[in-house]
Formats: sequence, C-alpha cells, structure tokens
Amino acid sequence: MGFEFMKRVSSLFLSVVLLSSSFALADEPQVLQQDNLVAWCIVPFDAAKRTPPERAAMLKELGIQRCAYDWRTEHVPTFEAEIQAYQQEGIEFFAFWRVHDQAFELFKKYDLHPQIWETIPLTDADTQEARVEQAAQRLQAVAKRTQHAGFPLGLYNHGGWGGEPENMVAVCQKLRSMGFDHVGIVYNFHHGHEHIADWPVVFGLMKPYLICLNLNGMNDKAKPKILGIGKGKHERAMIETIVESGYNGPIGILDHRNELDAKESLQENLTGLATVVKELPTETK
Repeated sequence: MGFEFMKRVSSLFLSVVLLSSSFALADEPQVLQQDNLVAWCIVPFDAAKRTPPERAAMLKELGIQRCAYDWRTEHVPTFEAEIQAYQQEGIEFFAFWRVHDQAFELFKKYDLHPQIWETIPLTDADTQEARVEQAAQRLQAVAKRTQHAGFPLGLYNHGGWGGEPENMVAVCQKLRSMGFDHVGIVYNFHHGHEHIADWPVVFGLMKPYLICLNLNGMNDKAKPKILGIGKGKHERAMIETIVESGYNGPIGILDHRNELDAKESLQENLTGLATVVKELPTETK
C-alpha cells in the first residue's frame, strides 16, 4: 500500500513539473526559445581555443543547436573536422563567414546549405543611388555564386555606409531586383549602437529582409561594445520591439570576447536572455 501511494505521489509530482515546464515554454516568446538561437563569434574569440569536437560538445552541453561559423586562416585545415563534429553532435552548421573555396566544396560534399554572411563593399560614387548601384554590382559575383549553390546570402552590418540599415535595405532591394531573391540582411546589435534611439524605426525597415538578428547588451556609445544580454541599459526595450513585431527568424548570441571562455560567455547570454524574457510585458509573450 505504501509503495503504491509513493508511486502515485511521484507520478503526480512529475505531472506538475511537466505542466509547469509547458507553461514556462508557452510564456516564452517562440522567437527567443533556445531552439531558435544561433551561437556566433565562438571560434577565433574562444579563450579556451577548443578543437572542433570540443566546440560541438560544448554547444550540445549548453543546449544550443545551431552555430554560425567564423574563422581565421589557421582554422582552414579544420573546416571538415568542424562539419563532422557538428553532425556527430546534432549541431546545425547554420552560417559561414564570407567566402572560401574549400569550405564551399565541403558544403557540397556534405550537402549543407548555410547562410553566407558578407559585408557590403566600400563605394566611392557621388550620389546615394549610384552608391547603391555600385555596391550591388560589386556583390553580384558572390550573389551569383551563393544563388547557384543554394546558400542564402546575408548582408552583414559592420560599420560604415554599408552597415547603415537604410543602405542595407536599399542594396538588398537592388540585388533582389536583379534576380537575387535569396539575399537578406543579418543585423548585429554590437555594430548598431548608433541606432539605439531609433531602433523601432530601423528595425521595421529591415524586418522584411532579416534572415538573422544577433543580440548583445546595449549601452550608449558602445561602452562597452560587447556586453552580456541583460547587463545593458537598452537591449530589453529593443528585444521587446522585436517580439512585439512578430519577427520569427533566427536569433544569434555572441562570444566575441578574446578574454573569455566561449562557454562562459554563451551561458552568460543564455541566462541574461532568460531574465529579459521574464521582464517582458505579459502582452508581448
């Protein structure tokens, strides 16, 4: 009798835990749920200098299912090992920084179709219209190559004229008018401190073209430039704007700090994002 009673109590407790988890998940905006997150800037910036298998295991341990891969020359010999490690751990090779012939051959070999993230080239034309045209023409080769390979191409803000939301949208629209419908925008909070004040406006402008949005803690004047989510003054309001808009695309979280173990910085952002979610107004959830 005592055993049966304990079984019923255990079963009831488990049901309560599962129900509570379901409610918690339901309260969390889908766009901010962990299965929608992408790890970014975790390769060259990782103080622990992980190998591909170690990196894949770290992502799996954190529960992050997708990775955008940044690299330096020393990482080229391990491109294939990175792909294999991700496949072994069930991590999606979500995006790749810029263009590399060897990587593109490997993507073909393993039937991968990651987003390719590329900055808008410098322009020297005199008028806005001419600059947009010039930028689009200079991107035409990579647009053709990625289109042929079946890779989405993301225009990535990294400062300057080409990192301004209005210009990114104009170049994206121009490329689409040239037949490159696979082109979109990858926007980074950490390269967008000058648009904290007008974030609702510039986000609304970019939203139809966004294919990934990378978050960061946000203080005025980039002090500091890289900051854990939830530790800044402005990112809560900016994230609220994203959630309220109905944006449902991928969300990136960063390491991007040479002095930190990538696992520590990713965990900091996971914890900070969870805190921000709890602080969002109920009507946005």
